[in-house]
Amino acid sequence: SDATILILGESGTGKELIANAIHQNSFRKDKSFVKINCAALPENLLESELFGHEKGSFTGAIAKRQGRFELANSGTLFLDEIGDMTFSTQAKILRVLQEGEFESVGSDKTIKVDVRIIAATNKDLELEVEEGNFRKDLFFRLSVVPITLPPLRKRKVDIPLLAEHFLKKYAEKNNRLISDFTPAATDKLMRYDWPGNVRELENLIERTVIMSREELITPDALPFSINGLKKNDNNYVADIMPSRSIREVEKELIIKTLESTDKNITRAAELLGVSRRTL
Repeated sequence: SDATILILGESGTGKELIANAIHQNSFRKDKSFVKINCAALPENLLESELFGHEKGSFTGAIAKRQGRFELANSGTLFLDEIGDMTFSTQAKILRVLQEGEFESVGSDKTIKVDVRIIAATNKDLELEVEEGNFRKDLFFRLSVVPITLPPLRKRKVDIPLLAEHFLKKYAEKNNRLISDFTPAATDKLMRYDWPGNVRELENLIERTVIMSREELITPDALPFSINGLKKNDNNYVADIMPSRSIREVEKELIIKTLESTDKNITRAAELLGVSRRTL
């Protein structure tokens, strides 16, 4: 299909990978796949990046420059974090989607392009439309085919496969002879909620591979955030009963955390999410 795609999902779920896969399986696969992060640039620079500019059109414009739309002509343009785009830029994007044309900054010459748009955001665009932060007409134009990527915590069956893939990747990259995870380590990975999603998992596996000196990844090799404080683990979380005061629960949790870290105050404070001085 050549339809416009809107990819929705939390940060780190792999929206850019999906966009790339869509392009590689389209009839535009031999043409350019151009990417831009709409949240990374202020409005004036974003418009210049998207539509190009003429020499002298603003301070610092020392030469004529093509924009991403022109560079992506006949190919695919990936607009990442489109939910952060300003209203005025949204209107210009809408025009390109509807009419396939635009003017570069500082020019009155109309440029025609044939570009397939794939957009992505970690925001709830329907809510953004209701609150007046995003154009309703642009939302409908973008979401011809919406794809929602669930967070990693809702597709935990993927975790062992992803972890194995990242382990192989970073073991080769860092010349480590690490072949696998122990069942206990895999269990730890499966029970963690992964607020940073696949990106967090990849970063954690890379760090673990670099720091590990064993052939197998064990629970001890995993960071504190994965090992956590869970009852029936080596660590412990205080029992919370309606009859107990906050002070009692807090005291027990602090004591158990200190015991689990062999009274290492810095590590205990990190686990508890407070400063060493506060602890």
